[in-house]
Amino acid sequence: MPFPTPNPHHKDMDKIAAFHEILQFDPNNAFARYGLAMEHIGQGNTDKGLEEFTTLISLNPDYVPAYQMSAQNLAKLGRTDEALDRLHNGIAAANRTNNQHALAEMEGLHEELTA
Repeated sequence: MPFPTPNPHHKDMDKIAAFHEILQFDPNNAFARYGLAMEHIGQGNTDKGLEEFTTLISLNPDYVPAYQMSAQNLAKLGRTDEALDRLHNGIAAANRTNNQHALAEMEGLHEELTA
């Protein structure tokens, strides 16, 4: 019996559906919200991804990777002022949580954007 040909986007849609299901039961689940944002961005739905990052930051202001990834994506879109604002808040969050690695990366991006 032959196997059906997989739809290359089916797996990605399953991931998005899985993250939505988790968030339906636990809207504050930072890992699921971050994963959902990254899946949207990975599929080219950057605006949806950025919306999820904004929601994540409002619910979990110390979730440093959300600042870092959203700032990177804002910078790629040429939305420099928004990226710098996100970096400013992300650097503060990285200092609060003692996340030195993310702090260094965000400071580096900040320098690139202001050079």
